[in-house]
Amino acid sequence: MTDLRDAYRALRGTPVVTAVAVLSLALGMGANTAMFSIVDALVLRPLPVRDADRLTLLTSTTKSATSGETWVNSSWTNPIWESIRARPAMSGGAFAYGDVPFDLSQRGAVDPIDGLRASGRMFEVLGIDAVVGRTFTDADDRPGGGGDGPVAVLSHAFWQSRFGGSADVIGRQITLDRVPFTIIGVSQAGFFGPDVGRTFDVAVPLGTMTLIAGYQHLLESRDSWWLRIMVRLAPGQSAAQATAAFRAVQAQIAEETRPTTTRIDGAAHLSSAFEMLPAAGGSSELRASYRKPVFALMAIVALTLLIACGNIANLLLARATARRHELSVRTALGASAGRLARQLFTESVLLSTTGAMLGVAFAWWGSRLIVAQLSTATNRVFLDVGLDWRVLAFTGAIAIGTAILFGTLPAIRAARVAPIDAMREQGRGTSSGRRVGLAGTLVMAQVALSLVLLVGAGLFVRSFATLATRDVGFERDRALLVNVGVGRTGLDSAARAGLYDRIRESVLAVPGVSHAAYSITAPLGDNTLVRRMEIPGREELPISERIIHRNVVSTGFFAALATPLVAGRDFDARDDANGARTVIVNQAFAVKYFGGENPIGRTISETQDPNSDPAPLEVVGVVPDAIYRSARETAPPTMYWSLERMKRPPSVLKLVVRSEAGSPEALTRSVAAAVASAHPEITLSIRPFEDQVNAAMTQERVVATLSGFFGVLALLLAAIGLYGITAYAVSRRNIELGIRMALGTSPFGVVRLVLARVALLVGGGVVAGAVVAVWAVSFVGSLLFGVEPRDPVTIGGAIVVLTLTAAVAGLIPARRAARIDPAQVLRDG
Repeated sequence: MTDLRDAYRALRGTPVVTAVAVLSLALGMGANTAMFSIVDALVLRPLPVRDADRLTLLTSTTKSATSGETWVNSSWTNPIWESIRARPAMSGGAFAYGDVPFDLSQRGAVDPIDGLRASGRMFEVLGIDAVVGRTFTDADDRPGGGGDGPVAVLSHAFWQSRFGGSADVIGRQITLDRVPFTIIGVSQAGFFGPDVGRTFDVAVPLGTMTLIAGYQHLLESRDSWWLRIMVRLAPGQSAAQATAAFRAVQAQIAEETRPTTTRIDGAAHLSSAFEMLPAAGGSSELRASYRKPVFALMAIVALTLLIACGNIANLLLARATARRHELSVRTALGASAGRLARQLFTESVLLSTTGAMLGVAFAWWGSRLIVAQLSTATNRVFLDVGLDWRVLAFTGAIAIGTAILFGTLPAIRAARVAPIDAMREQGRGTSSGRRVGLAGTLVMAQVALSLVLLVGAGLFVRSFATLATRDVGFERDRALLVNVGVGRTGLDSAARAGLYDRIRESVLAVPGVSHAAYSITAPLGDNTLVRRMEIPGREELPISERIIHRNVVSTGFFAALATPLVAGRDFDARDDANGARTVIVNQAFAVKYFGGENPIGRTISETQDPNSDPAPLEVVGVVPDAIYRSARETAPPTMYWSLERMKRPPSVLKLVVRSEAGSPEALTRSVAAAVASAHPEITLSIRPFEDQVNAAMTQERVVATLSGFFGVLALLLAAIGLYGITAYAVSRRNIELGIRMALGTSPFGVVRLVLARVALLVGGGVVAGAVVAVWAVSFVGSLLFGVEPRDPVTIGGAIVVLTLTAAVAGLIPARRAARIDPAQVLRDG
């Protein structure tokens, strides 16, 4: 306690220096804690369910015959699930689920919430109880609902936010997608669902999907792969044994669920062997896509903390040197070296502990900010980044580690003071400045680490800039994307075409609208449809090379996206339901299948059913390549069909609306009113098309932003460290510099003398940092786009920025040294 009291008094005696030190540590520790809390929630933490380590996820592994790429499939059809559910003896329980959003609105613009559609035993298999009411069971999971009709279970958070935690919520009605459901229970607090990265507001049984317009087909369809299946191991059963049990009946399941029409050979259905993967941490698409970026950012913030530790170590070294007289007096009075070291080490522990406490508060805010940055307008990301024991243990560990890192050497060095120093005059040292010393070595290490972070930040920022400015095949500005749903209008599929036409005409009549057109899928927001095609003259292609990406679009679609025709024509009245069978292809299609020759007038053939005769299609136009799935992808060969040919259009279409000039958001209300005027039961959602494009680059934007922030922070910390050691060295050399000036050295000569030491430190740090950076960037190559990991422009630019910053940091104390009054120094000396 005496050591703590003395340490507190010593630190309080220099409040500005102490505040800077604590703030540096708080930022470094807080950033590390925030990133670790993301890793904890995404990777380490098990699901908050009973015996999570007994859960497995049903998957299969597929390897591409052409690219050799391997991917894990975890999506299944409902018929496959029903076939598995009919065989309960294979495991200790199983359930299927899918996350499809619900709409709370009564009409018009949608009011979306996160939905979970699950089989009846989900809550039972997971061991989740209701805090109010009950959870649903197999008896509720029937087409149209069980004995109590369609029922719903609320999440605890949704119950609190929408119903104020009212206990009388049981028995009340909640309207989902215009269908009333009876609320039967509220799940326990902390349960967010079986998927990490997502949460649910309302859960309903799978069977009730037959009541919801637009989703009825999902239960019967053998081509809709949208469910995940989670299995609890039976007592004494291992994952390998469960895998063997499922593989034993896989052939039977494949035969029972084989699609009636398929785009690939029927033999390929469920040809990849079942495999049970451990699922204690749940299923997560977010985990797969963000695992590498998160660990890369963890490395970045760890290096930032090391740079901060270098500053604190130099601070304590300077403080110990300034207190050399005091420490020598204590030694002369009988204090042991260990006693002095303990006193100084206590100061570092106090600094580290204070920084850790402030860092926890920073981490609480920072981790939530990061999660918010991962969310988009159409995809809300949820991660439970609460401060559990893992996070607090991590924070405690880095607090201890940093105290040891920056406190040990200064304490040991100061404890070696000799008693004779008490006889000498305090504060009158000189230094030749020729040796680097421990403090200089720390600064060189800071410069090296800063260069590594600057190179990494530069690569990530350039990668994001390249991605954000790449040609995606359409103009992203001046366009709105409207999701139009007509499934609740009561019109049969044949009558929908007329309604869609009226909607489009109403929107085109809105002042300021130049184009409006439909598509089934929209660029950079949906997976494209695929079809198996036959290309005359290319019969030698394997089946995998004949699976073509496809979109179905209306007349004017390419004009709405400002996509020019390369050759041929757009769809028009000749391509309606009674006209010729025509398609438009992109340039990648023309190059791959027609060798770059003019494809206009050539024919291709669709083979939806391998047993049917192919239907010929005439190519009437060629358009530039557009990207549909990922902003990183190379546009695949794609063909476009005419929507006007479809006698039975789908219940949901994308309407692209282009404004004549200015921001398209100004048209939002007018376009919404025009769509709603066509029928009172239309559902719609509107957002700028640019939001969709930006959402496709979320990962790159987050990594670039965070790495850029920590790169600048590291540069600032290194500059502060360099300034501090240079200023301290100047103060220690006052007498020497005064004598030099008295003997004729000019102010410029003094500046040059001081900057020579700065150049030595920076030069050594840059050389070491460049070597480390060239080695380290190879680990982040897969996260980059359009820039090489060892890009000389980025590395050179980082060196220039660091050198200029260091020059400014060193020039300030150098100019102060040049203003020393030799006469005053000699009189004081």
